[in-house]
Amino acid sequence: MSSRTSSRRRTAKVPASATVINMPRQRRSGRSGQPFIVVVPTHGHSWKQRLAAATGRAVWRHRHALIPSFAALAALPATALLHALAWWSGLVLAPLAAGPLVWLLLTQRRRPTSERTVLVWRIGLSLLATAAIAWAALAAAFNPLAGPLGLLWVLLWAIAQSGWLVVRHTR
Repeated sequence: MSSRTSSRRRTAKVPASATVINMPRQRRSGRSGQPFIVVVPTHGHSWKQRLAAATGRAVWRHRHALIPSFAALAALPATALLHALAWWSGLVLAPLAAGPLVWLLLTQRRRPTSERTVLVWRIGLSLLATAAIAWAALAAAFNPLAGPLGLLWVLLWAIAQSGWLVVRHTR
């Protein structure tokens, strides 16, 4: 009997709770080619694993809509690290809080608008940015969750996320 017609089976140890699918060898793999075995678990995933997978897929699918949330979640440990390493960094950040208000004044002088909605958006954006930078300065100086700073962080995050979603859906 030639090697082409021999029916030797190579077996591998597989757990009892798995389904085995044997793929035949390719033509040019030669005699020494090992069989390709796919082991598929037969038991289902728990509800926690399914929930985590569904949440991960949803976050990945809508990642552009969640940019303010990612920024807020990054700001919390960043300011905590600043507070731990150099509490005086809050004194450096504090003057930067006036930047958005200066931007508003310069924008209104260079490009004045008579539209009420444009003016409201400009004022709202500058106030939100001023509050966020002031929060970062206070969080770096004292602690991100000290006193009302935790509540202020949640409020700023909710306002920024809501505004972001409104702007994305009005385009």
